[in-house]
Amino acid sequence: MADLELPQIYLITPPDIELSRFPEQLAAVLDSADIACVRLALATKDEDRISRAADALREVTHARDVALVISEHVLLAECLGLDGVHLTDGARSVRKVRKDMGDDAVVGAFCGASSHDGMTAGEHGADYVSFGPVGATPLGDGTLAEKDLFQWWSQMIEVPVVAEGALDADIIAQLSPFTDFFGIGEEIWKTDDPVAKLAEFRAAFTA
Repeated sequence: MADLELPQIYLITPPDIELSRFPEQLAAVLDSADIACVRLALATKDEDRISRAADALREVTHARDVALVISEHVLLAECLGLDGVHLTDGARSVRKVRKDMGDDAVVGAFCGASSHDGMTAGEHGADYVSFGPVGATPLGDGTLAEKDLFQWWSQMIEVPVVAEGALDADIIAQLSPFTDFFGIGEEIWKTDDPVAKLAEFRAAFTA
């Protein structure tokens, strides 16, 4: 159960990355801490840009035995040799994607703050469910994934859970006993020293 050990880090790329610099930044962060998984989460829909980014990041992650998943693009995940896909439509496409990608692929589902969507995604074969945002952000409709959701999930549901969206050290300390992963992205990438910021976050993990 999540409350017996420290959560793991699930790293999320910025929505826009500079390929001349970001792979090095990513390598430094991966070398600084145990990272369970990296999600390529670009805002662009340009498949060529996404493919080039995926190729560059795959070299970095696979050299360190870290899984690389991609937001949304199921077909690209397969043709680029990525480890899986992160779906953002709750439970809606989990069953089909699981069938299409097979049992070995990582299939995750972002379910906002809906425990019902989370349970359905788990039943349909999701490897993990992610809830968020957990902190205040101008994105979305203002609904937060609250601590009680994670608390309830950690007691009742076996599917691993990710807390993401506008994290800070206080929120991390509060949610740490009840989540399996923290989805950390812009919170570190927009600082001058992502490695130091990640270390600060990890110091807030409590068993």
